[in-house]
Amino acid sequence: MKIGELSSKTGVSIRSIRYYEEKKLIDPERLENGYRVYTEKDVERVKAVQLFLELGLNADEIFPVMSCESFHPIDHNSDCASTALSLYSEKLEKTRVQINHLQEAERELENVIDFWTNVENQGKGGDSKK
Repeated sequence: MKIGELSSKTGVSIRSIRYYEEKKLIDPERLENGYRVYTEKDVERVKAVQLFLELGLNADEIFPVMSCESFHPIDHNSDCASTALSLYSEKLEKTRVQINHLQEAERELENVIDFWTNVENQGKGGDSKK
């Protein structure tokens, strides 16, 4: 299949597919005329890349897992287990740190909103007393 068909099957833009190829996340066959030919394996790889991106990984973080012969979790490939565990553990820790920062920001915003709500209420109450 050509790149347009791969794009249609996966819902991923042609530009993104070319980027995935540049980052070596997919490796289509090339015909003598230079055209790329994609297979169903490429459809699955693009879908896997999308999943990893949704998990918050970037292309460079995805590459070590995608470069394994069998990258999908249901394949039970122990050769890639160490790479995958390291990658996912690190991402989980970074995600937890981000969550903590967001929770701190949430508390600060709640405090600021409470402060200004009180100021506004006092101002309204003060105007009616005059």
